[in-house]
Amino acid sequence: MPVINSGVDADTLNLPDTHEVFNQPLALENYNLFSSDLALQQALKANGSVDEGVLTAYGERCGRAEVINWGYEANDNKPQLDTHDRFGHRVDSVRFHPAYHQLMDMALSAGIHSGPWRAEAKHAHVQRAALSYMQSQIDAGHGCPLTMTFASVPTLQLTPSLADAWLPKILENAYQPDNIPYFEKRAVTIGMGMTEKQGGSDVQANTTNATPLSGRGGGALYALNGHKWFLSAPMCDAFLMLAKTEGGLSCFLVPRWREDGQKNGLYLQRLKNKMGNVSNASSEVELRQAHGWLVGEEGRGVPAIIEMVALTRFDCMVGSSAGQRQAVVQAVHHARNRQAFGARLIDQPLMQNVLADLQLEVEGSLALTMRMARALDNAGDPAEQLLMRLGTAVGKFWICKRTPAHAYEAMECLGGNGVIENCIMPRLYREAPINAIWEGSGNIQALDVLRAITKTPAVLDQWFKELGGSAGMFVELDAAVSQLRDAFKTMRDPAYQARQLLEQLALTMQASLLARYAPNAVADAFVRSRLSGRNAIYGCLPEGVDLSAILNRVLPEQY
Repeated sequence: MPVINSGVDADTLNLPDTHEVFNQPLALENYNLFSSDLALQQALKANGSVDEGVLTAYGERCGRAEVINWGYEANDNKPQLDTHDRFGHRVDSVRFHPAYHQLMDMALSAGIHSGPWRAEAKHAHVQRAALSYMQSQIDAGHGCPLTMTFASVPTLQLTPSLADAWLPKILENAYQPDNIPYFEKRAVTIGMGMTEKQGGSDVQANTTNATPLSGRGGGALYALNGHKWFLSAPMCDAFLMLAKTEGGLSCFLVPRWREDGQKNGLYLQRLKNKMGNVSNASSEVELRQAHGWLVGEEGRGVPAIIEMVALTRFDCMVGSSAGQRQAVVQAVHHARNRQAFGARLIDQPLMQNVLADLQLEVEGSLALTMRMARALDNAGDPAEQLLMRLGTAVGKFWICKRTPAHAYEAMECLGGNGVIENCIMPRLYREAPINAIWEGSGNIQALDVLRAITKTPAVLDQWFKELGGSAGMFVELDAAVSQLRDAFKTMRDPAYQARQLLEQLALTMQASLLARYAPNAVADAFVRSRLSGRNAIYGCLPEGVDLSAILNRVLPEQY
């Protein structure tokens, strides 16, 4: 074969020069998740006095490269189920990567599960929401046991004997993952098992049954037999479960260890192979004579556990808002440090339109989430209770529903880099649908809102009273609120129209809150883009929007 002379002296060619890396951003790490987030800071100021020193310190810790890497490691190394030990004894144990335990220890030590339940705590739900919002940006999966432990408190308080025994351990700011009986621990975590394979959200179709072992009534011991289709975080120390008794569907606290120190009758069948939320174990479990204490009264299981569900739904709002924040901050960081067609991506009008639109979504999500946190902090006020009754369902429906498309659009801003598995974007994308499905899908939330309005019409009156706080600030917003009032008066088929109504409930409330508490550039862009001829995709903001003012809120230039 002839040799082709390229004219290049092989002795002078420096091969590594062909692989010089340029025009590629560095990883976003060693930044402060609190002090870099202007929207979060302003949302907190609008909803309560918080300890900015605590939040600044925690934001710095969350942004450390080491901590960010824990999120990657916990997701790269899925939990592993051991049904038996090497000698054949049944153990039903789940092994987690050390990074998962580090994240759990970090969050529980910070009191993310306990803060609002401390005596004399003020604005504690707002502060906790901010801590959880930052923690969730590292990894969403370990948030599941954190949320359930936090949310279990009101339900357990229904039965004083259980509260006395369990709440001191639940509220301990520590993590003790040892596989030992709960009474040998100083700190415990709580899970939840509601759904069964034949029923899903229709818990009245559950077949698990419970029979009394020592008397009846709250705090009495029962034996449960049946199955649960989803039991998340199966290494929690106890689970709130629903089972049928003679009195009807009832709520039980079922520990992993019996009161005599023997393994309880919880038999893990398998771990779910999920598309997202992979750092967290979700299992199927059979209950065979599993001991559990009745919480509340027989036949009042749904009202008992709904105390927990309301708070877990709120945490879905927090988690999805956090996913939106992390997606847009990654996209902006990339756009600032990447050039194409002779200019930085961040300086190109079409990219600015997309990024600003993504940030507006975060602004609206945060505004609604933190307003509901304020309502939780003031739950003793009947008006705030009414607002929260609709707000957690509306917020969970809308914020969680918007997050998957938001994650995709942010991923596209990174181009091919955004779909590579060692980038956080694929994880955010897979995580995005989880909160929309967990604790009741969109249709369940919509029907719940209709049920609340029918049962307690005052909840809708309070919603419109809250919206009245922004009356006269934007013509488009006033018109949207008026149209929403008319829609409730004229709707012919509420169940059929429910999703449309929830969308408008959410958008008008987000716009109202931003009009009152956010800079005018943000409120104006949100109102004009969401309430006046909305578009189906991001990046269609109307002319005249102050893009720079919105984008400057995402991330300080030094990053």
